Amino acid sequence: MQLPATASPSSLPSLRLLLLLVPLLVWSLSHPDRLTAQVTGSASDSSTAGLPGSGTQSTSLRVFVDCGWFCDNEFLRTEITFVTFVRDRADADVQVIVTRLGAGGGGEVYTIDYVGLRRFDGVNSTAHYTSPPGSSQDARRTGLTRSIAAGLVRYVTDTPVAAGLTISYVPPAASEIGAREDPWNAWVFKVGANGSMDDEARQTRFNLSSDVSARRITEAWKLGVGASGSINTDHYELDDRSVRNRREQYRTGAILVRSLGAHWGAGAEAAVSSSTYDNMKLAVRFAPAVEYSFFPYSEATRRQLTIQYSAGVSSYEYHEETIFDRLAETRPTQSLVAGYDMRQPWGSADATLEAATYLDDLAKNSMRFDGRLSLRLVRGLELDLRGSAALVRDQLALVKRDATEEEILLRRRELATSYRYSMRVGLSYTFGSIFSSVVNPRFGSGPGRVLR
Repeated sequence: MQLPATASPSSLPSLRLLLLLVPLLVWSLSHPDRLTAQVTGSASDSSTAGLPGSGTQSTSLRVFVDCGWFCDNEFLRTEITFVTFVRDRADADVQVIVTRLGAGGGGEVYTIDYVGLRRFDGVNSTAHYTSPPGSSQDARRTGLTRSIAAGLVRYVTDTPVAAGLTISYVPPAASEIGAREDPWNAWVFKVGANGSMDDEARQTRFNLSSDVSARRITEAWKLGVGASGSINTDHYELDDRSVRNRREQYRTGAILVRSLGAHWGAGAEAAVSSSTYDNMKLAVRFAPAVEYSFFPYSEATRRQLTIQYSAGVSSYEYHEETIFDRLAETRPTQSLVAGYDMRQPWGSADATLEAATYLDDLAKNSMRFDGRLSLRLVRGLELDLRGSAALVRDQLALVKRDATEEEILLRRRELATSYRYSMRVGLSYTFGSIFSSVVNPRFGSGPGRVLR
């Protein structure tokens, strides 16, 4: 039996529209470690600093903060009171771009880029903040805020507000001075479990998942092992019968990577998995891989363009007989993945293009594209594009028998398809006052809720 034929172009108008994102994304290509400087503005009270009519807007530094969901913007505005926060880059003297990457010891490394604008055009700098492993959310946001504030001091010194600043230094404890000894030798372990249940008169849902991992990350090596599993059950009471649905998925894997300079990395991946949805009783894969980065890996928080090739072998054992009359098989595989990620003052973009095939049958292959583009078009106007598209010709595990109505509606098993795609387009326009320093937490952080 042959796999389903690829859908004709006329049947995929949205897919063709989605693929237009590819050239648009291609076009877009054109610490203070010990000085935890507590900078406070004594020139004005925190409840009125930067407020309309307070007299500080014309003299204080205007700052636009470009940070992801991991930043507590309200905390920033309440703690850093010696600047005026604005809501658009076009009105700012300095743009602060914050990105982050996971650290080998379990903490997080934040890169803080200061981009000078208007009178500070060309005055740029970079700072870093590393959160300790296991630190609380409050400790992370406090440390990040202090680092951001310390970097803004160089700009504030050229404003009248500088006369009201005081800088304090907190020396490290004596036990922290000197060479650090790590009894764990850079190993970090994590164990977790989650469970949830929703119950009504005629339907019940139960979800249970768990994971365990261990990793060791140094400049020269990256080693990680982990295992995870999930069980999802649904129970529905219909007028004439009861319907039960159960999905299980388990996976364990390991990765070993060796750093080969500023642009290269080589390693291998191994994985063992099982999934009722995918008809996989047991899947085993091993694949060595090599990766090249067009930009130095040290610039990964701001821009990254990589290409990775892997070749290996995969062995499958199925729950039910497949459309190719197989209950088990072993095949050589290969894949090529290109990834692009950039965050700049004008916005951000990331894209991934992956192609995979079986070496013993090149006709059985797949290709997938995922992309996101966020642009600041003009003052207050932002465009957000997200989407994915895939051509699928490698569904070896499809069950031979016809799917039941319950299996289709409850998404109990994978169905035959030659394509997948999704897309999202968003456009927002913000106008009005350029200042955003005021924080009023009454009735929540939003403008209000609709009561019912």
